[in-house]
Amino acid sequence: MSADAHSHDDHHHDPPFWKKYIFSTDHKMIGLQYGITAMLFLAFGFYLMMVMRWSIAYPHQPLPEWMSFFLTDDWKARWLSDGKLTGETYNMFGAMHGTIMVFLGIVPLGFGAFGNYVTPLQIGAPDMAFPRLNMASYWIYLIGGLIMCASFFMESGAAKSGWTNYSPLAGFADGQIVNQWLAGQTQWLIGLVCLITSSLLGSVNFITTIINLRARGMTWMRMPFFVWSMLVTGFLLLLAFPPLEAAGIMQLMDRVAHSSFFMPTGLFTSQTGLAELSGGGSPLLFQHLFWFLGHPEVYVLLLPAFACVSDVIPVNSRKPLWGYKGMVYMVLVLGFLSFIVWAHHMYMTGMGPVISTFFQTTTVLISVPSVVIITSLLISLWGGSIKFTPPMMWACAFIPMFGIGGLTGLPLAFNLADLHLHDTYYVIGHFHYVVAPGILFGLFAGVLHWYPKITGRYMSSWLNQLHFWPSLICMNVIFAPMLLQGMAGFHRRWYNGGDGYLDKIAGKAGEESANIFANTVAQHIDLNILMSMGAWTLALAQIPFVINLFISWKTGKKVESDNPWNATTLEWATPTPPGHGNFTTEPVVYRGPYEYSRADHDEDYLPQWVEPKNKTAASVSQDKAEPAALEDKSDA
Repeated sequence: MSADAHSHDDHHHDPPFWKKYIFSTDHKMIGLQYGITAMLFLAFGFYLMMVMRWSIAYPHQPLPEWMSFFLTDDWKARWLSDGKLTGETYNMFGAMHGTIMVFLGIVPLGFGAFGNYVTPLQIGAPDMAFPRLNMASYWIYLIGGLIMCASFFMESGAAKSGWTNYSPLAGFADGQIVNQWLAGQTQWLIGLVCLITSSLLGSVNFITTIINLRARGMTWMRMPFFVWSMLVTGFLLLLAFPPLEAAGIMQLMDRVAHSSFFMPTGLFTSQTGLAELSGGGSPLLFQHLFWFLGHPEVYVLLLPAFACVSDVIPVNSRKPLWGYKGMVYMVLVLGFLSFIVWAHHMYMTGMGPVISTFFQTTTVLISVPSVVIITSLLISLWGGSIKFTPPMMWACAFIPMFGIGGLTGLPLAFNLADLHLHDTYYVIGHFHYVVAPGILFGLFAGVLHWYPKITGRYMSSWLNQLHFWPSLICMNVIFAPMLLQGMAGFHRRWYNGGDGYLDKIAGKAGEESANIFANTVAQHIDLNILMSMGAWTLALAQIPFVINLFISWKTGKKVESDNPWNATTLEWATPTPPGHGNFTTEPVVYRGPYEYSRADHDEDYLPQWVEPKNKTAASVSQDKAEPAALEDKSDA
């Protein structure tokens, strides 16, 4: 160990257990807390989906024991009918599945876990700009998630108005509960406000850290694409979440204070007749506020996956990231355009041709930056010395899977097509191709890539094979048939998978003439069983990953050095695992983040932190690392 390292350790004493592992202010521990918590929420959301898939595939059969053995008899009596899922319970599981997977799972895993752990390391910072704010962000997120999930055990059950929570349905939901503060729908809103507050604290912290705490020599165009993605994600959260937080608080007031921000005059229901409301509210206003966040949220999910893949591919192809500057400009354009496409979710609200044409145009335009980024990643593979390491397998699978998700979204950009496909399984298939085999594959690549830095050990390649191939196959078995069913008209909220239409086929139940749609349903309904089998097999395919994640921590092969992948970005200059303050000496950056296979260098990689040895004209012009330039950055 160097003298600097000894000095580094001498000035730091280990904090007590509760401060080091529970109420930690260290960005690395907070990143791990986010990651583990998010994966637990993802597992719960996945369970809800498996129960829903049983109801869709086998609507006349009770839940099997392996799905329901831990549910109490009281809960089963309240929410199941003869052991089978009811429509009300299906709606509850559907609403909470979407909420948990998006707000409690993928965003905290991508932005909270990877962003917290890796971003300060890649810019040469000792920690985040506001460590205590960082800790508060995690705990507010955890509290919000627990509030939402605890509502399953309330008298009303959890929220049932869809993960979008549209008014006026969400305003009336659980109206039978005397104390509306104890209704599941209200708890959903309280949890949402907590989650948004957490994200806002995190976004301010990320933006401040990236702008102010970059190492000497780390100019804007020397930042890894990972950091650019996190910076844009931070701005998306900062600008898009406040409208939804305002909407959540207003809808909360509609429920508990009898206001009418989103409740219209003259609302009539079959149960209560003419609703006693002050009225005057606009249900469409809630949709606008929700989707103004909802579409930037898609890129909050996506950009961390882009970030992980953009680090994995250059390392394993031994080539610079092709078109790095173009990718940076495109991710900035992507962030801007994401704020002016939200109403393509609202074509069914009756907007006029002028407004719908505007949002059709912007929706088509936003596909261009994504295509440029994906094309750059593909060209980065061309002619490279590709190593199919475990993270590289996931990164390579990410590209076509995300491509399918993006291409299937293009028809939905046009209101003529969307009028037919809206609320069908086509939309579900499109969105899940982006999020599940797309985004999650990118995040799996990130886990495998940075695991050696976090633990000092590699994850098992054999267990990764058992995880990767079944996951790749099952993802397509689940989501490809959804596209076919959607084009056939299958609705996304049929809790029985369309089984009710089978009685309307000619010759059944006294039907004299053919019901054309019933015949269409009959042709495609067997796909429900195929997709459900794929979903349950996908759950089994995650077991090797869970085993790998925890077993490799103690038994995995030890890394040979602090830079086991021979990578070029700054996080690999830290000890393994990084200690308090991250770096043993002040990092200085001399060049860009992807210097692989340079002709003027003996090895096939040249890290950012390695000082140039021979100041030839060529190397000086290529590195642009003269002391004067470094001082300019430092002064700035």
